[in-house]
Amino acid sequence: MLLRLVYLTVTKAFAVLRLLPMSDRDKDVEILALRHQLDAPRTRTHWACP
Repeated sequence: MLLRLVYLTVTKAFAVLRLLPMSDRDKDVEILALRHQLDAPRTRTHWACP
C-alpha cells in the first residue's frame, strides 16, 4: 500500500513538472487529445448497441 502511494505521488509530481514549461496552446492540444481518448471508446460501444 505504501509503495503504491509513493508510486502515485512520484508519477503525479513528474506529470506536473512536465506541464510547467508548456504554453497554453500546448496544454489545450493535450486536453483535446485526452478528451478524444476518453470519447472514442464511448462512441464505439454506443454503435455496438442495437
